[in-house]
Amino acid sequence: MAAAARSSSIFLSCSLLLALLLASSLTESVSGGQLQPRECQGKCAYRCSATSHKKPCMFFCLKCCAKCLCVPPGTYGNKETCACYNNWKTQEGRPKCP
Repeated sequence: MAAAARSSSIFLSCSLLLALLLASSLTESVSGGQLQPRECQGKCAYRCSATSHKKPCMFFCLKCCAKCLCVPPGTYGNKETCACYNNWKTQEGRPKCP
């Protein structure tokens, strides 16, 4: 009987932890990332540092950062780390964020 109660307690604990993790990830994808708006300038400056088209890159990066409060790490790629930034598309269906 004690073993059944222990396994039931472990199951409930694991279920609660899974529910909390799921709720946390859903909240982040709805509300955006964790950046403060004042951090966008520096993050976008680094994100756009390797392109030869700095002005349009900065324009769109800042726009995306203001909406998503997230800028992917690095100068290219890694968009999967920020769902909002990755999923925002132009009317033609192309990525809006650099």
